[in-house]
Amino acid sequence: MNVGRVTLKARRAEPFFGRHPWVYAGAIDKVEGDPADGAEVEVFSAANNFVARGLFNSQSKIHVRLYSWEPGVELNADFFRGRIERAVSLRHDVLKLGVPNAGYRVVFSEADYLSGMVVDRYADWLAVQFTSLGLGQRRHMIADVLRDVLQPRGIYLRTEKGIGRLEGVELHDELLWGEAPPADLTIEENGLKFLVNLAEGQKTGYYLDQRDNRAAVARLCVGRRVLDAFCYSGGFGLYAAKAGASEVLGLDSSAPALELARRNAITNGLPQATFQKGDVFGTLDDLAQAGRKFDVVVLDPPKFARNRAALPDAIKGYRRLHSLAMKLLDRDGILVSCCCTGLITMTDLEELVAQVAVSAGRDAQILERRGPSPDHPVAVTCRESGYLKCIVSRVW
Repeated sequence: MNVGRVTLKARRAEPFFGRHPWVYAGAIDKVEGDPADGAEVEVFSAANNFVARGLFNSQSKIHVRLYSWEPGVELNADFFRGRIERAVSLRHDVLKLGVPNAGYRVVFSEADYLSGMVVDRYADWLAVQFTSLGLGQRRHMIADVLRDVLQPRGIYLRTEKGIGRLEGVELHDELLWGEAPPADLTIEENGLKFLVNLAEGQKTGYYLDQRDNRAAVARLCVGRRVLDAFCYSGGFGLYAAKAGASEVLGLDSSAPALELARRNAITNGLPQATFQKGDVFGTLDDLAQAGRKFDVVVLDPPKFARNRAALPDAIKGYRRLHSLAMKLLDRDGILVSCCCTGLITMTDLEELVAQVAVSAGRDAQILERRGPSPDHPVAVTCRESGYLKCIVSRVW
């Protein structure tokens, strides 16, 4: 098999010997063998030492995504089967998530040493998302491996907005294999039932990464008035209602998401959970102007920045959101601050909460610093995979 050769610039190989998977164009000295986009290449240091094997893409800022650090290993079906089986072992053998009707992340991209691929399981269906051209080209091979290893009833491909421009890959949402997911596909999570729309829902259909955070926050909601901002299909709010919250108000701008939330509330017998459609910032402002107060406020917005150029505006957005929450939060209240913008660190988020609290004349105590559920692990060699921050604070 003819494999292209990528030689790194002098003194640029250390991160890749250290198993970081992203080789940016600026680290590369030369490319030999005229590899096609998506083809296998071997990466060498300037001193001619083998580093790793990966998939090439001249259209992406990440020119090579690395997958194997062993010489002579082909990135074929057997290789991907081994990686996928290792990922499944964590979820099934260690975390014990492979129970009937469960929802959990099976493969988490760089965190499972499969850069550019996410697989989520929802009961008997898989949702697959590719954010790299090389793996997108191999989607049918990977679907065959997933079918053999996990035996789902169907595999559905979800695409991420903007990935075509970033990676030069043309993918469309479609059924990759098997039966199409039903409209009433339901998963069970910690005693609650949630409808999942694989074809049209956000992300791959549901926010699996917040599973343990929802349970942790629910314990603080007994007998309390709860506001769940950016509630999507009801996650935090329905957990709070099941735990015994006296009132739950969920806010979101998506009508389809709120329809799922209302159906979820009915299915779980939680009439105290109500939902309101509108721009979340505007609705929070209206509630504050009306003098409404809550004992628990959950802020779980979407990603505000995808690159460093957007970071200043993202910080302003988080600051405004927290300022509105402070106005709505009663004395001795609980503030839950979630942030999935990877460029904002836990320290950044803590500092923002502190600044907003001081500006509002409030005292705040951090009760918990949390991350995603453990089926969303962080690779120690690519800590950028640790994106989700969740801070639980008491505000006086």
